[in-house]
Amino acid sequence: MVITMNDSRLSSIVEVKRFLKESDVIEFKKRFRKEAYQWIEEALEKFDYLYLCKKEKGLIKKYIEKVTGYSRPQVTRKIKEYKESGRVRLKEYKRNKFEKKYTNKDILLLAQTAELHDYPNGASLKKTLERMANKYGEEEYRNIANVSVSHIYNLKKTVFYRRSVPFYQETRKAKGRKIGERCKPEPGGKPGYLRVDTVHQGDKNGEKGVYHINTVDEVVQWEVVGAVEKITDEHLIPLLQKLIASYPYRIINFHADNGSEYINRKVAEMLNKLFVKLTKSRPRHSNDNALAETKNGWVLRKWMGYTHIGQKHAKGINDFYFDCFNEYLNFHRPCAFPIEVKDKKGKIKKKYRYQDYMTPYEKLRSIPGARVYLKESITFEMLDKKARRYTDNEMAKKVQLERDQLFDKILAA
Repeated sequence: MVITMNDSRLSSIVEVKRFLKESDVIEFKKRFRKEAYQWIEEALEKFDYLYLCKKEKGLIKKYIEKVTGYSRPQVTRKIKEYKESGRVRLKEYKRNKFEKKYTNKDILLLAQTAELHDYPNGASLKKTLERMANKYGEEEYRNIANVSVSHIYNLKKTVFYRRSVPFYQETRKAKGRKIGERCKPEPGGKPGYLRVDTVHQGDKNGEKGVYHINTVDEVVQWEVVGAVEKITDEHLIPLLQKLIASYPYRIINFHADNGSEYINRKVAEMLNKLFVKLTKSRPRHSNDNALAETKNGWVLRKWMGYTHIGQKHAKGINDFYFDCFNEYLNFHRPCAFPIEVKDKKGKIKKKYRYQDYMTPYEKLRSIPGARVYLKESITFEMLDKKARRYTDNEMAKKVQLERDQLFDKILAA
């Protein structure tokens, strides 16, 4: 309910004081500024504000605050204005406006050009505007051709632009298909789930070192290692194909951290042709690729060291790996296969028992129904024959000898 107040009967300070006391529970809404300023001027004149004592001036201020809804500082400013000029008037406010650099005609050209080219992104649209002005000599494009890419997006938000196009659509970033599923693979005791990582053999005097590519099966710890000069698609993809082909069983999953050498379209396409699923480590889960990183230290660094080895030696190292080293790792080097046990608090921990140490090949053979995982061209009879060619010590001596010969060549180069 709105009540119109008639304050013409209030003509003395006593009546104002009574009004303030009796209207304490009543709230007044703000008036329009022009109306409020006029009323303030009339009230100040009616009560001869300039000739009142300090206490009476305070009552009039409270009275004005109550009726107008203005704050004490606002009322004080208006009274000061009245003292100086004898008036309380609404000042006309003029906004300083900069001259528009791009007119509606320019925005229309922008909209028409965007529509003709099926709404390209800002950079592409600016290039078209520049070509129209500079290459094709279209004078009407001279001004709009100077627009920055960022300001194109500002102009696109204007009402005039939106009215100038059949429909308005913000430029969106192209969303490509995601490469690799971000998860921790769950092999469920089956072989064929690979973990992969890269080990760099250091830089020296601006020369890049060789890159070792380490792949290891999560379940049986079958490990196949290779080397490349550079981790580019040209060098890496052929090696990855060779590494995967070296496993005696079918590979189901290929898991890497988030390095771009593995998480890219060409690697994904190669794996897709081999029917191998690509997965990648999750953020803040450093253990997702822990097995490969552990093997980097206990195998690669232990045998190849930390000293710089130049890229040109990649072929010699790769020959060493495939001639004897990979065979040694899988048929003659026992690995620890932990079991999971619960402690008194119910926390699952890994326990390493002596009886669980075996070579990756022995672990593969121990899996129930392991034959079904082998490739069609591979049998356990063939693998047994390979495992018995050398004793563990004979194979270790062979690897030591070939590694020493390799390092002699590297040092002599």
